[in-house]
Amino acid sequence: MTILMKFCTLVVSVLCLPLHLMHAVGLYEIYKRVFPFCVYRISITYNKKMHDKKKELFRSLPEFNKPDGQLTLLEIGCGSGTNFEFYPPGCRVICTDPNPHFQKYLNKSMGENDHLKYDRFMVASGEDMRSVEDESVDVVVCTLVLCSVKDIPQTLREVHRILRPGGAFFFIEHVVADTSTWSYFFQHVFQPAWYYFGDGCEITRETWKHVETAGFSELKLRHVEAPLLFLIKPHITGYAVK
Repeated sequence: MTILMKFCTLVVSVLCLPLHLMHAVGLYEIYKRVFPFCVYRISITYNKKMHDKKKELFRSLPEFNKPDGQLTLLEIGCGSGTNFEFYPPGCRVICTDPNPHFQKYLNKSMGENDHLKYDRFMVASGEDMRSVEDESVDVVVCTLVLCSVKDIPQTLREVHRILRPGGAFFFIEHVVADTSTWSYFFQHVFQPAWYYFGDGCEITRETWKHVETAGFSELKLRHVEAPLLFLIKPHITGYAVK
């Protein structure tokens, strides 16, 4: 199966040669302008199918309020703001995303979720949030983002840096399937094409291993099967306490 998988992956990679060339000469940047619209449309369906799992996870957010009841939350890769509806009333939200073209859709979500207090939107990657002070937020949220950051350990180091002691990192991420499944096979075969469709998304990552070794004092992590396309059905969800 391994030899067949490598051969099929090579075939798909060859078929993606025009995309490789577009990326090499900078034409792929055009897609980055279109990508936010694609994410916005897909996120509507994703939220409907994952509504119960998101609601279950984010109901724990108030546990990390400051003594005065205030909750300051930073979301990495906020995209179009599809998580906003799950945040508790009065929550102060700091938004970050490396793609500035999400601003239009983010503003729409802000208008639809006026139960929150919006601090600012920063164009920043998860690996470099230097404009955020050390130990300045109560919660960091990251959903469907660790699949596309260039450096997961560095992103988690940044999360650890900006969280206050006792703060928490909440996550929902799709991950690689079990090695014995056909899903695992096809994830690797289609990865070369998926990378471009998903703006750097990798469906073959063992993200949970990075979270487990990131130095958090407490970790609640579950592997779940999402009601989605088989390529992105395996998910992890949970939170880690600094």
